[in-house]
Amino acid sequence: QVQLIESGGGLVQAGGSLRLSCAASGRTFSNYVVGWFRQAPGKTREFVATITWNSGNTYYAGSVKGRFTISRDNAKNTVTLQMNSLKPEDTAVYYCAAKGGFTTVTTGALYDYWGQGTQVTVSS
Repeated sequence: QVQLIESGGGLVQAGGSLRLSCAASGRTFSNYVVGWFRQAPGKTREFVATITWNSGNTYYAGSVKGRFTISRDNAKNTVTLQMNSLKPEDTAVYYCAAKGGFTTVTTGALYDYWGQGTQVTVSS
């Protein structure tokens, strides 16, 4: 069983930055794929970014590419989402998810483990 714990959400003005972290308890992220998803009020959950732990391959949604960076920290067993140039439309609850595997995955239904979510609010 993998427990995922997100941190780092908050309120920021448009153009600002936030850094989200996803930590795993119960096991390491080795041989796992980790993804970030978000859900805004009244909208369906959407893919944001994903990274393969072993090889570090990444993939981003078009709406965040060039502004967000997903990375992994082997020593801390965490995945980080660095969010720059934030826009009001980035406001959502952000979720970390994980599944066993070696290729990037953008479909939320394929992930096995989910965190509780962290709120990101970007004011205009």
